[in-house]
Amino acid sequence: MSIKNKVQLITYPDSLGGNLQMLEYVLETHFPNTFQGGIHILPPFPSSGDRGFAPLTYFKIDPKFGTWAEVSKLAAKYDLLIDFMVNHISKESIYFQDFLKNGKASKYSELFITLDKIWQDGKPVQADIEKMFLRREKPFSEFKIEKNDHVEKVWTTFGKQDPSEQIDFDIESPLTRALFSDFMNHFKKQNIKIVRLDAVGFVNKKIGTSSFFVEPEIYEFLEWIQKLAQSLEIELLPEIHSHYSIQYRLAEKGYWIYDFILPYFVLETLINKSAKQLVQYLRQRPHNQFTMLDCHDGIPIKPDLDDLVDSNQARKTVDVCLKRGANLSLIFSNKHKSADGFDVHQIRGSYYSLLNCNDDAYIAARAIQFFTPGIPQVYYVGLLAGENDIENVQKTGEGREINRHNFTLQEIEESVSKPIVKRLLNLIDFRNEYPAFNGTFQVEDSSEKFIHLSWHKDLYQCQLKIDLNTYHSVIYFKNESGETSTLIL
Repeated sequence: MSIKNKVQLITYPDSLGGNLQMLEYVLETHFPNTFQGGIHILPPFPSSGDRGFAPLTYFKIDPKFGTWAEVSKLAAKYDLLIDFMVNHISKESIYFQDFLKNGKASKYSELFITLDKIWQDGKPVQADIEKMFLRREKPFSEFKIEKNDHVEKVWTTFGKQDPSEQIDFDIESPLTRALFSDFMNHFKKQNIKIVRLDAVGFVNKKIGTSSFFVEPEIYEFLEWIQKLAQSLEIELLPEIHSHYSIQYRLAEKGYWIYDFILPYFVLETLINKSAKQLVQYLRQRPHNQFTMLDCHDGIPIKPDLDDLVDSNQARKTVDVCLKRGANLSLIFSNKHKSADGFDVHQIRGSYYSLLNCNDDAYIAARAIQFFTPGIPQVYYVGLLAGENDIENVQKTGEGREINRHNFTLQEIEESVSKPIVKRLLNLIDFRNEYPAFNGTFQVEDSSEKFIHLSWHKDLYQCQLKIDLNTYHSVIYFKNESGETSTLIL
């Protein structure tokens, strides 16, 4: 199986119409031939939090979304991408609930990391913790074991509550590897084509390191699960938010990676009307990447763009985004902040709103994305040119909800009639159908105010030209007869 070089959709199971059945209806009604690359369905499993990213199991679909039968219907028409949270599982899972009852006498106890696996006496050492790349104030939670009232400290990388609802797996345990094999075999039975390894960079815990992307240990796990996936004809997509050099090392080993650098560079280019950094980046980046502009989290800055972006310039871009309604995700660990204190992990907001709802700027952003080598993904809010959902942020207290609006059927119908959405759909059709995108990419002579990108394969050639002064974007392309046509975006 190979990943198709065509546009994919990213969506929650309930974000386009309310459930999986309605998702199929929306796709067939409004986008019947749009997402030839497939559909990334964000976690549809029963979950205790983090909008699906704290799964109880992978063997069931949350009933409010539907069943595996609805997933199978979609899988018959689209290549499906599903998330596998290899770092953690819900505290409400049968596995951890049994551990809460029986502690280390539980048949599932070896799935989890009690602190005596990290520190011999089970007592955390603050000096070690300070070296770690933290996603919460401390990387463990305390739980009282029902059987003996003993308090057990268990590793929990993520989670807003204390104790956390997301319990880390011990990926060194044979029991964990066996469970992962069961999950992956189940995906195969359901005809899942691509599995995203969510939070895979956190799976190794090692004293004296950041406990993030611990080398060489991480490669042993990736090689193991890659071999398993290949035996099941499943493609893997490791999800790593890290310094770009780590991503590049993965790419050199032949793994697909996410281009978490492109969203910020495109945004900065269009805000500042300067293509210098973007053009330089496009000339040197690996091509085996999935590209995106927006997603269910935010636009990465730290640590993804460390050493690529000046923090003073980044502050200016962040300030523009804040004025346009964005909110921020910040770095917890002082060690991983910039020397001048800059600590923005991600900018959160709809990409359309971050570009000030400027249709020409937005279509220019998508054109750059689609001409950038890789597999382009379009997030459902971006597909419909959705704006910041401030009301939902205020309602939930969750900053990421700014770009997680659930669209009703009526809202979808209204959105697809908007000129900017029609322009985007035309651009997606061109990206899906024009043969040159399977050929050779070139950054042509560009200037600070002008972007010129091209693709060619055999007789087919296409060029994207963008004037940053006006955001005017045009594609020039040749047909089989060698005649040149123009697509004004």
